[in-house]
Amino acid sequence: MTGIVAYGAYLPRHRLDAADAGSGRGARRVAAFDEDPLTMAVEAARAVRRLGFQPASLAFASTAPPYLGKNNASAAHAALGLPEHTAAYDLGGSYRSALGLLTGSTDGALILASDVTLGRPGGADEFERGDAAAAFLLGPDDAAAATIEEHAGATEELMDHWRAPEAVAAAQWEERFAADAYLPLLERTLARLRTTAADHVVVSSPGARTAKAAAKRLAKFGAVAELPGVGHAGAADPLLRLAAVLDRARPGETILLVSLADGCDAVVLRGTDRLDAGRAAPAVAEQLAAARPVRYLDYLRWRGLLDRAGPRRPDPAVASAPASARNRGWKFALQASRCGACGAVQAPPQRVCVRCAAVDRGKPEPLADAGGTITTFSVDRLAFSLNPPVVAAVVDFDGGGRLEMELADADVERLRVGGRVRMVFRRRHSSGGVHNYAWKATQDD
Repeated sequence: MTGIVAYGAYLPRHRLDAADAGSGRGARRVAAFDEDPLTMAVEAARAVRRLGFQPASLAFASTAPPYLGKNNASAAHAALGLPEHTAAYDLGGSYRSALGLLTGSTDGALILASDVTLGRPGGADEFERGDAAAAFLLGPDDAAAATIEEHAGATEELMDHWRAPEAVAAAQWEERFAADAYLPLLERTLARLRTTAADHVVVSSPGARTAKAAAKRLAKFGAVAELPGVGHAGAADPLLRLAAVLDRARPGETILLVSLADGCDAVVLRGTDRLDAGRAAPAVAEQLAAARPVRYLDYLRWRGLLDRAGPRRPDPAVASAPASARNRGWKFALQASRCGACGAVQAPPQRVCVRCAAVDRGKPEPLADAGGTITTFSVDRLAFSLNPPVVAAVVDFDGGGRLEMELADADVERLRVGGRVRMVFRRRHSSGGVHNYAWKATQDD
């Protein structure tokens, strides 16, 4: 079977504590106002790409994609700077999509699973959900960091979790029904495995009660891993939890991954001697430790659950499709140009070099993975933003190039000239149903 060559995960920085909402215990991860499933998937994939791997195809899975009808994977393909011949497809829509991709894709496939999940404010599941992304690159066993030893799956039609296309938040049936339906299915699926013990056990289910009951049944196989402070991350959840376990697994150890969503999937994996080489940084545990609290009212505004007066100015212009197509390399992949005559980097790319005036001598110069230094910055507390203040900074890139950029997730108290930043792919604004994606800088922790 196809194995896992490399993997990475992305957790947004913001953590929402239930106590802040008066909902008791627990916490969940929250995507920022300018993040969505596409931008988070790109961040997870960038971590894998930094290991030096080149995917042969790309598949994107989400239950809340930015677009319907349009292929979201094409934007991820552009942001990652993949060559034209690399196929990219959306293959999502359900919590079970990522497991189908993991067990059914061919060598070279880069699987992106990402979700922004919502529970209704005050509902029992509001803090049982979370936002996250994961990226897994598949390949032959002789190059794998973890091999897939066996897989048993069962499909059953169960109306336990669903979301109507026009609904904002997911709905669920009474949890006892789901648990009573899934546990017998779990036992029948496990009976088809040869494996009777595992070093690590991972359980994923959109129902907290179902996951807890399944964990008790699976304890006979081995210690069941927990991932507190995140919540169920929709289509990304099984791969995110698998990534967290792979981060601490050792070569030769086995992992039993069980997903209970519209059926049951049980996958047994084994770490190889290449496990360290396939781990993309930062680890899930590091991202958990770097959480930043967000206020409940801010979270509600970010998700559009709290109506807030907008700015007294016209709506932003709809992003131009022809202009985006003409500047695809710059807009999506942050490709500047380096003059072939004098070596100066121009951002955005120019036909005429600003230093030596050479014409059409520029060659593509990717800046997305280049670090940068803040040369100067401004803090605007009057401009409208869902997360004020708006911070703009002039960034000098390592290796050449200077650009004025917006700072994402800015910590104003830590801002300084000379501070280090890295690039992140975010949503600038949305207008007319069109999302304007762009690169921003963020402070390097």
